[in-house]
Amino acid sequence: MLERARYIVVEGPIGVGKTSLARRLAEHLSAPTLLERPDENPFLGRFYQDMARYALQTQLFFLFQRIEQLRSLQQEDLFKGMVVADFLLDKDPLFASLTLGDDEYALYRQIYLALKPAISAPDLVIYLQASPETLRERVRRRGLDIERHIGEHYLASVAERYARFFYQYDAAPVMIVNAEELNPIDSETDLSLLIERLHGMRGYREFFGYAN
Repeated sequence: MLERARYIVVEGPIGVGKTSLARRLAEHLSAPTLLERPDENPFLGRFYQDMARYALQTQLFFLFQRIEQLRSLQQEDLFKGMVVADFLLDKDPLFASLTLGDDEYALYRQIYLALKPAISAPDLVIYLQASPETLRERVRRRGLDIERHIGEHYLASVAERYARFFYQYDAAPVMIVNAEELNPIDSETDLSLLIERLHGMRGYREFFGYAN
């Protein structure tokens, strides 16, 4: 699977390590990256302190940013090469549905559907899973000032929405990775095992690092 993939996405909830893994995988494949830029969102810090007040502004900023990034890729024709991204635009409504009221979500959906670029689905999605407790510990450990107000309840809700989203997602092959048991970011052995498993992937949905 991996040798045929040109558009690869690493996804997962806050703190699971998707950006770090995207960078490591891109380095291994000698591919460019397409990464989220949360530091550019002027509403994000305020959102974590007062979600009800700043959810719509935060969500729309990220939506416009991601759409601009994907359109830039289309213009540069990089999708004909290889690229590793740390976000999936189809997942964008996940956060919106979690944080917006009904009227705001309806407005967001109108904007999302009107502006969403017509791009091909990824050739491969790597979905990292971890428990809310692990996510909270990793967020605490990386020590970003902007994230100090993120609570475990919010992380648990995000993790649950991710699990529900990828349970139904069928637009691309998905490798679901147990990031509790495997650490392909810090462990060369685990990264090599993951890459080997991705090369050998034959099904449309596979699990790696699970007892079953």
